Amino acid sequence: MTDLTDLTLAEARDGLKAKRFSSRELTEAHVAAIEKARALNAFVLETPERALEMAQASDARIAKGEAGALEGLPLGIKDLFCTKGFQTTAGSNILRGFEPQYECTITQQLWNDGAVMLGKLNLDEFAMGSSNETSAFGPVVSPWRRRGSNVHAGGSSGAIEGAHLVPGGSSGGSAAAVAARLCLAATATDTGGSIRQPAALTGTVGIKPTYGRCSRWGVVAFASSLDQAGPIARTVRDAAILLRSMAGPDPKDTTSAEIPVPDFEAAVSRGVKGLTIGIPKEYRLDGMPAEIERLWSEGADWLKSAGAKIVDVSLPHTQYALPAYYIVAPAEASSNLARYDGVRYGLRVPGRDVIDMYEKTRAAGFGREVKRRVMIGTYVLSAGYYDAYYVRAQKIRTLIKRDFEEVYARGIDAILTPATPSAAFAIGEKGSADPVEMYLNDIFTVTVNMAGLPGIAVPAGLDSQGLPLGLQLIGRPFDEETLFAAGQVIEDAAGRMVLPEPWWDSAALKRKGPA
Repeated sequence: MTDLTDLTLAEARDGLKAKRFSSRELTEAHVAAIEKARALNAFVLETPERALEMAQASDARIAKGEAGALEGLPLGIKDLFCTKGFQTTAGSNILRGFEPQYECTITQQLWNDGAVMLGKLNLDEFAMGSSNETSAFGPVVSPWRRRGSNVHAGGSSGAIEGAHLVPGGSSGGSAAAVAARLCLAATATDTGGSIRQPAALTGTVGIKPTYGRCSRWGVVAFASSLDQAGPIARTVRDAAILLRSMAGPDPKDTTSAEIPVPDFEAAVSRGVKGLTIGIPKEYRLDGMPAEIERLWSEGADWLKSAGAKIVDVSLPHTQYALPAYYIVAPAEASSNLARYDGVRYGLRVPGRDVIDMYEKTRAAGFGREVKRRVMIGTYVLSAGYYDAYYVRAQKIRTLIKRDFEEVYARGIDAILTPATPSAAFAIGEKGSADPVEMYLNDIFTVTVNMAGLPGIAVPAGLDSQGLPLGLQLIGRPFDEETLFAAGQVIEDAAGRMVLPEPWWDSAALKRKGPA
């Protein structure tokens, strides 16, 4: 029998329905895979007992014919989603030990549909990062490696040494766990590209839905007007299946849209015949790697061959998106993170008085990148700078949104762009001296969040070093169905991504020595 961890979400669902294996067997296989892959540091909390308990309950419901849409399917949960009775840290020291006494709306919907929780996934601290290097729990190691690189386990901890690659961020733990076959799919969040960028770097599929499609209640906030939850999965179909359970209106979230959730999976096989796909000229950057330019052209050809019309479009304010984003997002973060003061929950460092306690708690609890963004946000919101920076950035945001509206008003159904400016890079390679270098990884993705639109990243090929590259499709508001249809065309043309072999088993690496 095929290794149960090699199955896609759809294949596992169909196998459970046909009773070819049980949810307990499926869950046990993933629990074992997680134990062997601890050197990747994808999970910050493993919950095997809870997973097996949920799997047992799923098997009972399946036997009674009462299976839900995700019945018995083991998932990973980004540690930004509050889970009742289980630690939720947002990747930060300031929340170590925090166990919510409530369940966030999205995870509750997953449990209602029968999903199984394998554990909580690593992430950049408070979702601030593009490489999963800012986590208080240490960086996640991508399951991918450059062609010909040597990797071995060293030291008593079994940590991986050698050619470490980042999985992208902030949802790096989610992307790495899916690519390493540690879970069938995972929840993730996207503020400026944090679903699509890690998906592209790990050869997985990630969709950032329209702002308001998924509830934000119970998801730790970074930038409230930009944050949106979504899935990372191995195939377009898997992402569609998971998004249907994650999405929906929520009376507890005032930004949640009162719009019915369509059958996303049915849209996957719809095709693109008769659709018009735009190619924005502003995304052709100076110095763009030739292989990304080539893949972009190839993606357009695939869509054209499937019956779509390809036209050039212009999004003139794209060049201002990244600087505007890094004003708006830190400004909102500085407000959202003001609640972490050591008074009610999380870390508390004693001080001479309450102000001293605040200062010491935040100094000890927040990491360097979070402090940087909070300080930037506080600065742009301060008297004398609010109009010069924040107000101007919001005006630019309006212009970016208008650019998309004008393009879609011309009959464009979706827009095709690269997902990232490069393949995965090594841990420590970027951002240590110049944080702007790291911020540039979001150059193709931030416009989508600024305009509140849906965007999907689909694996489309490998670079010269054997690392995944992805293409991005940007859709009309609440038209994720077209993205799934077009994404499936790309997946079919490129071929389903062959995920890396499990070289990360620490025990096996110690036995074999250097690869």
